[in-house]
Amino acid sequence: MMNTNVIVTENLSKTYGKPPLQVFALRQTNLYIKHGDYIAIIGPSGSGKSTLMNLLGCLDKPTTGKIFIEGHDVSTLNENELARIRREKIGFIFQKYNLIPTLNALENIELSMGFAGVDSQLRTEKAKKLLEMVDLSKRLTHKPSELSGGEQQRVAIARALANDPSIILADEPTGNVDTKSGENIMSILEEINREGETIIVVSHNMTIAQRAKRVLRIQDGVVTEEYV
Repeated sequence: MMNTNVIVTENLSKTYGKPPLQVFALRQTNLYIKHGDYIAIIGPSGSGKSTLMNLLGCLDKPTTGKIFIEGHDVSTLNENELARIRREKIGFIFQKYNLIPTLNALENIELSMGFAGVDSQLRTEKAKKLLEMVDLSKRLTHKPSELSGGEQQRVAIARALANDPSIILADEPTGNVDTKSGENIMSILEEINREGETIIVVSHNMTIAQRAKRVLRIQDGVVTEEYV
């Protein structure tokens, strides 16, 4: 299992607009991401990082080319099918946390499992275990406004793991937290990776990137690989 590809892209491209104002956000990208990889995607603002992240996360469709997730071509799926892939295969961690403000930490994690049809009792049990894993067992009933930025991001990590995804996709996961909280968050991601999870981190921060096993640099829509 550890040698199988979890994501493969074939000549993946994304353009916006029409000639002569056409913008090439991503150009002819071929990637092989194996189960258990820990990858950082880096590049300046406007380089195509967000475009690549959205395509790998099935949040957008390519203009040309294909994306395979666990051997299944997802580039031609409709929105309902893409939603199922996102729910079952991908755990998202966003820079701005994207927690539901009216729900407490436990309920935020349970919600994602509810959409997947998990039994109520099992949802609660698993959510508690996940919050314990990220050292938030004493914050179960706290709402996002009652948590620090670092604590909110740890809730977001626990939520991302709730449905046992094949891939964790983290977009600038330390962008809105202090240095100490950022270190804590990266340590959690590294521990998750050591347990076999595939981690893809999108960042402009080279310090973050250097912690990964592989680094993909993107510039003007062109992806190259560096080794660290």
